[in-house]
Amino acid sequence: MCEGSAVCALQINVALQTTAEHGLSSDERPAQIRPSLCFFSAVSAGKPAALLDGVGQEGVRLPEQLRHTLYQVSTATALVAGIYEGAVQISTLRTHGDLGLGTFEDLDGEMVIVDGHFFQVRGDGSVREVRDNVMSPFAAVTSFSADQTITLDDCPDLSHLTSQFDALRSSDNFFYALRVDGTFDFIHARAMRRTKEGIPLVQAAAVQPEFEFQDVAGTLVGFWTPEYAKTLNVPGYHLHFISADRTHGGHLLQCRGSNLRLQIEREGDYHIVLPETEDFLKANLNRDPTAALARAEGEKK
Repeated sequence: MCEGSAVCALQINVALQTTAEHGLSSDERPAQIRPSLCFFSAVSAGKPAALLDGVGQEGVRLPEQLRHTLYQVSTATALVAGIYEGAVQISTLRTHGDLGLGTFEDLDGEMVIVDGHFFQVRGDGSVREVRDNVMSPFAAVTSFSADQTITLDDCPDLSHLTSQFDALRSSDNFFYALRVDGTFDFIHARAMRRTKEGIPLVQAAAVQPEFEFQDVAGTLVGFWTPEYAKTLNVPGYHLHFISADRTHGGHLLQCRGSNLRLQIEREGDYHIVLPETEDFLKANLNRDPTAALARAEGEKK
């Protein structure tokens, strides 16, 4: 199970969920895979933020429990340790949001979630929309409804892009969902290759295929995670790219563009599903994953 601490005035609730409730029937996975769910909920004037009134994109009212809620499968520390066995189905992730990122069973490529569509960018550069029964060992998804939107006239690099999001963030203690739309002069991305369980993420990333795209229209999606949550998710900015024609994509390493539309949403609730697989239960997840994540997720120097 997960333990919480009094960080950023968070209200924490813990509950167990059955395997079936998270998209796994008994004949699909061994009985020991019973994901646990940990809730971190920000409180506004004594009322959970998720219960505040609001309307989603295009005037569609989202279920109260989904708005401003980040739903995550497993942890970054587990991924760094090489725990790649599928924990939940795509069908389950669909019920928790329409924007996000992650990976697939056996680290088989990059997950990009845009407008409720789930795409897999594989190591050979191919892109496909995945079926509901595909499994994921790690993913983060939210029902996106932007709090703020701006247009960035000129974006010379990724550092400049993230600095614009920094200016939009009101706190370093909340999670934020991010979206960028437009035409990019340059995109540098990568996609993980299918990897055996137990091989550390840094080792897998050392042989990752990388791609460069020129003058490509598309969307960046991802999250900003507080430093205090570095064992749970990638600290700082984590973005994935998908082209408008859905033929290119990957984990973002670098970008350049102009007239980009930036959107940001502050998340008030953080829900984590912990897979009770044998590897997860026995793994040493006490290590600080920051250095390993920086090596695996960042652009090679």
